[in-house]
Amino acid sequence: MSDPNSTSITKTVRVLIKGRIQGVSYRGWTVDNATELGLSGWVRNRKDGTVEAMFSGSSEKVLEMERRCWEGPPAAEVTGVDVNACDEDMVPGFECRLTV
Repeated sequence: MSDPNSTSITKTVRVLIKGRIQGVSYRGWTVDNATELGLSGWVRNRKDGTVEAMFSGSSEKVLEMERRCWEGPPAAEVTGVDVNACDEDMVPGFECRLTV
């Protein structure tokens, strides 16, 4: 019997989240959710008030994380989520990076 995950297509995206999302634990929430989904990548605040993230994993899991980004933690007010395909190589694991 073959492993159903062996045919899984890997997808990598760069996501820019907009709204009232800094100061509400959005980055920590993102790390927790991405780790739960088994994704690789990173998240960081940007000085313009947005949050930027890179997610890499199975297409299904990345799509689920994109959907979750619209919700965020309870105190977040997300007004936009811009998703762009990316071909950057990711190392396993998910981390919080410094603000840029």
